[in-house]
Amino acid sequence: MFQLFRLLDFVLYVYIFAIIIYIFMSWFPGARESTVGEFLGKIVEPYLEQFRKIIPPLGMIDFSPIVAIIVLQLAKVGVWELYKILVY
Repeated sequence: MFQLFRLLDFVLYVYIFAIIIYIFMSWFPGARESTVGEFLGKIVEPYLEQFRKIIPPLGMIDFSPIVAIIVLQLAKVGVWELYKILVY
C-alpha cells in the first residue's frame, strides 16, 4: 500500500513541476507554441482553467497557478494523512 501512496505523491510532484515549467514558458516568446509547450498546455490548462474562473488576473499577473500549486501541495499532504489513517 505504501508504494501506491508513494506513486500518487510522485504523480502530484511531477504535475506541480509541469505547472511551474508551463508558467516559465510564458516568459519566452513562442515557447508555448512549441511541441513541448502544446503538450504541457493540454495537460495543465484544464486544471488551471478551474482556478481562472474563480481568480481573475490582476492586470498582467495571473495568480491562479499559485493557488493551483498550493491546492496540489495540500493534496500531497492529504495523501500522506490518508495513508496514516489507513495504516494505523
